[in-house]
Amino acid sequence: MALVTLEEAKRQLDIDGGSHDAELHLYIDSLDAVIEGYVGVVEQRVITDTVSGGGPALSVLHPPLVAVTSLSGPVGGGSISYPTDTLAVNGSAGTVARLDGCYFPPGAYTVTYTAGRSEVPPTMKLAALILLQHLWRTQYGATRVAVGGADDWSVTDPIPGFGYAVPNRVLQLLEPFKLPPGVA
Repeated sequence: MALVTLEEAKRQLDIDGGSHDAELHLYIDSLDAVIEGYVGVVEQRVITDTVSGGGPALSVLHPPLVAVTSLSGPVGGGSISYPTDTLAVNGSAGTVARLDGCYFPPGAYTVTYTAGRSEVPPTMKLAALILLQHLWRTQYGATRVAVGGADDWSVTDPIPGFGYAVPNRVLQLLEPFKLPPGVA
């Protein structure tokens, strides 16, 4: 499921009819990766990753973490499965620890987990719609779609790390949900 539906995109861009539907789907599908690169997984989905680690906790690759379905990893020369009821999940940090206080041995772990949020905050939805509008207008200019307000497609100063693709207003809306440093 996408952050923005085709109907929401058309409403935001003030587009009637279906002549741009295929092209709009490409824009809609691109929004998730941009938004999630800044705030982590938005809509819940199951992910299986191999993570390297050891010590008091393991960090998943795609926070926020909702629940762990399975975790297995190295023990001596083999592998052990950790029952999920013996694990503590720190959702916002995206970490898994053992409830018994023991450390995970160093090595590679396979973890299957649910990542994302229970519901998409309205601010993220708005940020996605504004980003869609911005990307559409940078491709076709303000004359293609009559959307009120100042033109945000003729930006002159890039945002460090983002170039010209993500306008400041989108970053400001996402700021409260921003991933902590070192979490990607």
